[in-house]
Amino acid sequence: MLITGIRSKPVYVPLSPDTGGRHHLLVGHGVGISPLLNLVEGLAASGASDRASRQMLYVTDASAPDGADRVAKADVAEARVFPDTSRLLAGLRETLSGARMGLRLYVAGPEAFMGQIMTLALEFNLNKDEIRAEECGSLARRVHCVHCKTVTEDVTTNIVECTNCHRWLIVRDHYSRRFAAYMGVMVDAEAPGERPDVKVVFA
Repeated sequence: MLITGIRSKPVYVPLSPDTGGRHHLLVGHGVGISPLLNLVEGLAASGASDRASRQMLYVTDASAPDGADRVAKADVAEARVFPDTSRLLAGLRETLSGARMGLRLYVAGPEAFMGQIMTLALEFNLNKDEIRAEECGSLARRVHCVHCKTVTEDVTTNIVECTNCHRWLIVRDHYSRRFAAYMGVMVDAEAPGERPDVKVVFA
């Protein structure tokens, strides 16, 4: 069952400028464009960041049909728009491979998206003080099956069938930063065939 108050569950706060940074990389998905643009304005107003220090990577999504147009008008030195998360991750990996000291990473979008971004950032040794994240958009979760280690994407229900082993998993509130996903445990392990009704809980 779902358990509230689990410490591993991430807590997000609205994005704010880190004036101690020298380079500012903004990464967003869908409706995440709004907090990113607000952040750009905040960075510009702070006087601690010039246009050349700001870069944006963005994934288009139906939740923000004008997102790409808004990115094109952003006050940043470089803006790249991607059609899906996998291609953005490839672009982010390329960007981080050439990153210098003083980088600050800002992420805005659904939690499932942000988890993947932050997992990649950790590969490049960015620490938690160099990353800021604001959750917005879909609450759908990535669910890691503890039995076969497969991740099922875009889960909106309390129980989900694993896409690989086909076990029915209960979606826990325990979050793994390593997998950027919530843990899914076989729901009827002790009483095969008995499981609660499937309900949408992460809309």
